[in-house]
Amino acid sequence: MTRLTLFAAAATVALLPQVAAAELKRIDDRSEFVALVQGKTLSRPMVRLQVGADGSISGRGVTWDVTGNWSWENGYFCRDLNWGGDDLGYNCQEVLANGSEMRFTADRGAGQSADFRLR
Repeated sequence: MTRLTLFAAAATVALLPQVAAAELKRIDDRSEFVALVQGKTLSRPMVRLQVGADGSISGRGVTWDVTGNWSWENGYFCRDLNWGGDDLGYNCQEVLANGSEMRFTADRGAGQSADFRLR
């Protein structure tokens, strides 16, 4: 199985127990986002990521390294990721959070979502 297939399968399984949307509030300010993620790990099954205030992204997805960069643009978290040697590309995402959990929704809120716990 390819890494991308494994990642897609893990993401599908991880999306099953999602956070109730009513509990989450939209984050549209960079400083509020940084305050939430600073010093924390964003985790979901088989994925652990650190998002640095300096614009860095690092961690592991399944068994491969995840690296990248991010910026805050017009109220969206915009990232460029590499996962195990595969370029996942640039995407701007809507961010929702409640202090202990975050939801990132691709394509400025119009795409697929991924929920993470803040640990």
